[in-house]
Amino acid sequence: MSSQNPDSARAQSGVGAEPEAQEGFLDRSQNSERSSTAPDDGTPAAPATAIGAGNAAAAGLGGVEIGTGIGAAAAADWDDGPTTVAGTLRKLVSANEAWTGIALILIMAFFTIRAPGKFLTTSDLSNISANAAPLLVMAIGQTFVILTAGIDLSVGSVLVLAGVVAGEYYQHQPGAGLNASWGVILVGLLIAIAVGTAFGTVQGFVIAKAKVPPLITTLAGLLVAEGFSYLITNGSDIRSVPTRLSGTIGLGSIGGVPWLVVISFALALVFGLILAYTGFGRYTYAVGSNPEAALRAGIKVDRHLIKVYALQGLLSGAAGLLSLAYFGTSTISGHSTDNLTVITAVVLGGASLFGGRGSMFGTVLGVFIPAMLLTGLVILAVNQYWQYVAIGLVLGAAVYLDQFRRRLRERS
Repeated sequence: MSSQNPDSARAQSGVGAEPEAQEGFLDRSQNSERSSTAPDDGTPAAPATAIGAGNAAAAGLGGVEIGTGIGAAAAADWDDGPTTVAGTLRKLVSANEAWTGIALILIMAFFTIRAPGKFLTTSDLSNISANAAPLLVMAIGQTFVILTAGIDLSVGSVLVLAGVVAGEYYQHQPGAGLNASWGVILVGLLIAIAVGTAFGTVQGFVIAKAKVPPLITTLAGLLVAEGFSYLITNGSDIRSVPTRLSGTIGLGSIGGVPWLVVISFALALVFGLILAYTGFGRYTYAVGSNPEAALRAGIKVDRHLIKVYALQGLLSGAAGLLSLAYFGTSTISGHSTDNLTVITAVVLGGASLFGGRGSMFGTVLGVFIPAMLLTGLVILAVNQYWQYVAIGLVLGAAVYLDQFRRRLRERS
């Protein structure tokens, strides 16, 4: 009768299997690092540069630098040879942001040729940037979400809900309304941000703790937020927007640059730096690259996911107030495609729907592709329904390019 190995007996019984499996995983990772980097001639082993995208990101959290927030795998793409002019040009051409920038230039060139003197004028650029400002603010949060391999379909509805609640507050303030003071306006801003943050936190909790897929959770959130908006307003838009808010933040400018553009780009810069240079940004890449490796490295993955979706809600709430200031009304029915536009922008900017890849700079570029496209079609007097077709085609192309880039990385 053959004797049974004690380890296999424990594995079959389930007793002590998990700790030993973890030790084995770590031992194998360490051995693979040593075997992959130690030369045969007895010279000291070079430090490992990667142990898989997720593991490298997790390792970076313990003191090993993994780049400046562009993700472990993305950082590896930029460390493939000596620094030369040709090498630098090759890296720039292969960068996702470079292709996004080229696509943006081609769109601008096409519409400038087709509508000379009408497209890309000073006033036209100002309008495009102002229209894109709320989308950019939402896209900042969506970048963090997609980097964790998640998605948020509720951003447009949360924007509307936050704007509706803030608008209701302005409307029902005694002696305020159109003449509300900056103090009242600030309270409305905090209310909009609080509504968005609370909504995002609830969605993050359902995704992280209840393990409901992000697609289903945020689709349900979209319907809930939209339903609350209609219930609060009885289906009628709120138009009592404080004059100071709409005249300054909504339509005002500083040095000829609209305040909406200044605010949205400032937020993109701040959160781009957070993504690139802080632990929160590195955790986001690590969770998206390999959540199991991130968990083994000590990252509280569930808690981080809740924070990411709360951040998305916060930024959607802020975008709601910007939209309220710009349009002077809650525009309840005017944001049905914002979620698709934002997702398209982030993916066009180089972020992968599979997580772990992307940058804030790419997102900023990506936001202006659908914005330029829609503005150009309007200038050319194209039927508005064709504009929906155009956005759908761009979204499909963006997802295909994401898949194509992923296959290329797997082959290399």
